[in-house]
This record gives sequence, structure tokens and C-alpha cells, in this order.
Amino acid sequence: MTSSLRPNPLEQLTLDDLRRRTSQKWQAHDADLLPLWVAEMDVPLAPPVADAIRHAIDIGDTGYASRHGYAEAVAEFAAARWGWPDLPVADTRVLAEVMTGIVEVLRVSTKPGDSVIVMSPVYAPFFSYIAHAGRQVIEAPLTPSGRLDPDAVTSAIERVQSEGGRCVILLCNPHNPTGTVHTRSELEALAVIARSAGVRVLADEIHGPLVLAGADFVPYLTVAGSEDAISFISASKGWNLAGLKAALAIAGPEAAADLRSVPAEIDYAPSHLGVISHTAAFRYGTDWLDDLLCGLDANRALLGRLLKEHLPQLSWIPPEGTYLAWLDCRQLAIPRTTPASTTFAVATDIDGPAKLFRDRARVALNSGHIFGSGGDGYVRLNFATSSAILTLALTRMGEAAAAKV
Repeated sequence: MTSSLRPNPLEQLTLDDLRRRTSQKWQAHDADLLPLWVAEMDVPLAPPVADAIRHAIDIGDTGYASRHGYAEAVAEFAAARWGWPDLPVADTRVLAEVMTGIVEVLRVSTKPGDSVIVMSPVYAPFFSYIAHAGRQVIEAPLTPSGRLDPDAVTSAIERVQSEGGRCVILLCNPHNPTGTVHTRSELEALAVIARSAGVRVLADEIHGPLVLAGADFVPYLTVAGSEDAISFISASKGWNLAGLKAALAIAGPEAAADLRSVPAEIDYAPSHLGVISHTAAFRYGTDWLDDLLCGLDANRALLGRLLKEHLPQLSWIPPEGTYLAWLDCRQLAIPRTTPASTTFAVATDIDGPAKLFRDRARVALNSGHIFGSGGDGYVRLNFATSSAILTLALTRMGEAAAAKV
């Protein structure tokens, strides 16, 4: 719970402060746009993280990554936060980032031409990373309410295996872009399906620290039947450390040998400052994270009010986790102007309603089509910003939608 004596991290920086940044969020679009797209937060560094980096720089500690302490810090966090007392520290690998780690594990879990089942609409880079790795994407769409669909997953597995193919499941937990936090019963059902079919689950759990009030995060490796799974965790999203590269792969007991077989070259990829910062975040940054979660919860409620006031044509299911809102804009009836393609889509591919909001409201959002089946007519909005910026953005978006009519 946040302390009244500690500030809300989302309310500490002004728009002028943020426009001094040179990260992708602030440089990919024209300077007059309000960038509510890529998953970067408008927050200062958590003080324990800043202190750890500053100390490293002061003593010139900028050599090769030692990976020391990262897995232990995640294990301590998981035990205290998620009730996971026995995270297998010995069966972990430190990686540069979650997505490149997933690709390396795909290479030891599958062969070229094998299939990767994803639950769409889903994190857009899944499509391009899988394709570049020489594997093919099979979509098992979420239900209309954004939940895992056991029948769709079963059907996808059966389709692959009936043709003599092999597959793995790439799970997004919590789910991006919908913000769905999968329940224990949903994950147990998925584990039963995967286990009975002999299919490995790879769980992208990068948003695990970002579960909002009303939901609980369940690490996939804590459910029965997950013994052959591999999970990927990072402080990247929870503490806004995407530019400080480090992540952790965690293997279930039956997957440990495969994780160890991933080529040793990945051990040189993490940044030493990344490992230092992520370790400090998991070990010492929990008070800051609590303050952030309270701020995000307030922004989630504010976004609901702003949508009702300025954009009643839009609908949404308020996210249970992440800081991403999946907005249904189909009532605006704005078609895409380019053919659908997710295979090599990038976050700056803007079409449909996102194009309207960019061109007429000067607000940058993610186009729904890049997230796969079920994404057309949607936009993804990042509400990890100040209440003032969020209010300004929704006001402009409402004016743009009204002018279209």
C-alpha cells in the first residue's frame, strides 16, 4: 500500500520534463504528439535503482555482466509477492531481454518450421520474432471477454499434430494488450491441455509485477502440470528499465536441461548495469512499485471516466494488470487503408482509428491490427502517465471523434 508521505511516481514529471527524453517513446513521432503507445512509463527512476546505478558509475563498475544476485532477488520478490517460496534459482539463466530469450529457448524446444501457438490479440513482436526464428504462428484467439479459450488452444494443437507437426505454446501472462490477468484455474486448465498433448509452454511474464487491485498474479510455474515449462521475467516493465537490458529465464524441473543447453553466448548479452538495476528493483524497489500501482489504479479509474465523458462510442474491459488499455473503436467505423499484416508489423504501423487519433488529435496509440486476429478496429493506449496528460489526450481524442461525425 502506498504511503501518503511518498509521491505518486506518475505525477512527478511534467510534459516539458518528459520531452527532454531521447527514448523511443519520445522520438518516434512528431514532437507535438502525446505519446501513449509504446510500453514506457512517464516516471522517474525508482530511488533504489538510481542509487545502485549511480554507485556503479561512481566506482567505474561498468564491465561485463556478472549476473550476480539477479535470480536470488527475483526469488525473494516472488516468495514475498506471489507466494512462490521455491523458485528454482539453480535452474535459471540471465538474459538480455525476454523476447531474445524466448527465441533462444524456441531454438532448443522446436525445429525450423514447427509451430508456436499464441492467444491473439497478443503482443505484436511475438509474430515477427517467431517468423524470424523460422517458426510459424498459429493463433488460438481469446474469448470475446479477453480470457483464455481452452477449446481454441486444443483445436490449434490438434490441427498442428494431425499434420505431423510439433508446437509449443507462447503464453502472455498477464496478457498484452488486453490487460487480462489469467486466473489459477485458467492456467491449470491450460497446463492440463499442454501436458496431455506433450506441448511445452513458454510463459512471458514480464508484466507480472504490474497487477492492479482486484486481481492476483499467478506465475505459470506454480500450477500443477507446468513441470516442462519455462518462464521469462524481468524488471523492465514494472520499474521502467527497458533501456537497461536484463531478464531471467526460469525452468521447470523437466525443462532445466533444455534451458542449460541454450548456447553460452547469451550469457554475454545482458548489460552489467542492467543486471545491477534489475536486481536493485526486485530487492529494494517494492515500496516504489506499490506507489506506482496505486497511481496506475487511479489512472485506470480516471480513464474510465474520461472515456464516458469524451468517447462514449468506445468500449473497453478495464485491464486487471499492466498499464495498457485495449479500446474497442469499431463504432467509429474507420477502416484500415493498408492490407492486414502482423508478421513483420512494427509498433509505429498506424492505421484505422489510431490514424484518426494521430492525425486529428495528435495522440499516438498502437493500432490494433498489429496484435493479430481480433485486433482490427481497436487501439492500445498506455495510461502510465500523469493525470494531466491522460486528460489532455482523451479530450483531444473526443474532439477528433466528434469532428469525424
